[in-house]
Amino acid sequence: MATDTHPSKTGAGGAGHTLRRLLLDNGALSALVVLLVAMSLLSGDFLTTQNLLNVGVQAAVTAILAFGVTFVIVSAGIDLSVGSVAALSATVLAWSATSAGVPVWLAVIIAVATGIACGFVSGALVAYGKLPSFIATLAMLSVARGLSLVISQGRPIPFPDSVSVLGDTLGGWLPVPVLVMIAMGLIAALILARTYIGRSMYAIGGNEEAARLSGLRVKKQKLAIYALSGLFAAVAGIVLASRLVSAQPQAAQGYELDAIAAVVIGGASLAGGVGKASGTLIGALILAVLRNGLNLLSVSAFWQQVVIGVVIALAVLLDTLRRKAGSGASAGGASAAPGSPGKGRRSAMQLGVAVVVLAAVIAAVTFFKSGSSGTTTKVGMSLSTLNNPFFVQMKEGAQQEAEKAGIDLTVTDAQNDASQQANQLENFTSSGVDSVIVNPVDSDAVGPGVRNANEADIPVVAADRGVNKAKTATLVASDNVAGGKLAAKTLADRLGGKGSIIVLQGTAGTSASRERGAGFAAGLKAYPDIKVVATQPADFDRTKGLDVMTNLLQSHPGVNGVFAENDEMALGAVKALGSKAGKSVPVVGFDGTPDGLKAVEAGTLYASVAQQPGELGKIAVQNAIKAADGEKIAGMVKVPVKVVTRQNVADFS
Repeated sequence: MATDTHPSKTGAGGAGHTLRRLLLDNGALSALVVLLVAMSLLSGDFLTTQNLLNVGVQAAVTAILAFGVTFVIVSAGIDLSVGSVAALSATVLAWSATSAGVPVWLAVIIAVATGIACGFVSGALVAYGKLPSFIATLAMLSVARGLSLVISQGRPIPFPDSVSVLGDTLGGWLPVPVLVMIAMGLIAALILARTYIGRSMYAIGGNEEAARLSGLRVKKQKLAIYALSGLFAAVAGIVLASRLVSAQPQAAQGYELDAIAAVVIGGASLAGGVGKASGTLIGALILAVLRNGLNLLSVSAFWQQVVIGVVIALAVLLDTLRRKAGSGASAGGASAAPGSPGKGRRSAMQLGVAVVVLAAVIAAVTFFKSGSSGTTTKVGMSLSTLNNPFFVQMKEGAQQEAEKAGIDLTVTDAQNDASQQANQLENFTSSGVDSVIVNPVDSDAVGPGVRNANEADIPVVAADRGVNKAKTATLVASDNVAGGKLAAKTLADRLGGKGSIIVLQGTAGTSASRERGAGFAAGLKAYPDIKVVATQPADFDRTKGLDVMTNLLQSHPGVNGVFAENDEMALGAVKALGSKAGKSVPVVGFDGTPDGLKAVEAGTLYASVAQQPGELGKIAVQNAIKAADGEKIAGMVKVPVKVVTRQNVADFS
């Protein structure tokens, strides 16, 4: 062919041509380059060595999970269980090495075997049970998460020090998670390109029936494929727990979606038969660059989700258009030769889409960036969640105080994910903020991130919950244990010291739920005639509070009272009780949120233990400014906790 006889280009021109071809032939890589350029132009902190290493660390767990998911997607399946399997494997390792007294090396083997076993079961359900992979792995998602909670009793378990080195650095600068990610990526690439089972994945994904008729043992291959996915999930879980120095039973929630997104962004087809490890790595890096860059650029936590979704869609669109253009060029035969009109149109179209991606990032940052660049003091604030009115009020109080003081406050939402919060703290540290406010998802898991800030001489203020095994300038908090005792006394007094009650717990494993529950239990010891007939988690959520309470009322219709560890669950319980709420069945909540106070005023919610979250956020910012200026502050600042009833609700409203 004519295209084979062109003389090869050498020197700088040849290198430039090779790079251009590489970018044009890989849409995901083009999108990653565009994002890197955009973030570099928009933030002077992005291209620092430390921040780029942060990006690698933050991509590691998602990438390792995604490598395993690549095997499944290439074979035309889906695996929704990898996040839960990762959490279960880490929990098994931590429990085996601590509570069970198993040698650490054996605990690691058991943890990896747990991941393989979970994948094997999913594969058996798909191959021999004839279940769709979506249903089989959705079931495993629930089973693995439930077992993780059962084994840990809903509490984080300290991780063995000898394994926690996987979350550390070599030589004080090279992150071990990045090395593990690279190693697992090479293994995945080798399996896909050089092994019998790798070729089987492509054959099954391309046409399963044809693969079977050609003599391939499809069922056995599927068992191996899902077992491999479970193996990679186990490794990801161990790396994640190593970073957090604890096994979190609720860790890696939603990570399966990030893993699938990384695989698809990397060029794999959900229809099967297409995909490679290098593309998956690029997809995971795109997600990490987006989250890291948007944090550095102070984009609102709410808008970050929108921006990430839009850019992911554009990245996949770029690759789709590339594929279509490639098909058109192939059909045109000679028209696809270098310098031809078809090739020129293809390049122009890809350049246009890349420009759109860049414009989308710049526009999003321009219009949705929070904070001002002209201030001298920069404070980063990482909240455990913004899906709860209490923490939304804390954010608003902090922002009002920041505006009053004329400082630049960046607020991020950890979405109740300890790993995501660790990433946010790393981003704050690398961007050189003057001080950090952290409301921990978990007091132990946040320790490594706070220690990194300590090493960078950045003062950290803990808000609402303390930080373990790290130095903080101060703790601004209400006493959750004391609040739980107040709730017990309030409910017991209303019941006259006798009755049967139901307790609705918050998200398992969170310090707020543990402390409030412990305080309530301690306070209730003074009233032996009050019996707790049921205790169930409702995850601090109003809808779940309604559903759980409705179910419990079927088996305990004669209940006399309810304690919920936050107002949202209490309001759900009020809805379930109907006309009984506030009359024959008093309900006591916690937090003193606006909706909770309205219910107290209306008489449907008997009482709420108010923490004044807005005031808490305000005081946290005040102390963060003092810490940034080097002023001496108290080791703990207490925000008063008060019981709000119908008699005094006007003082709080």
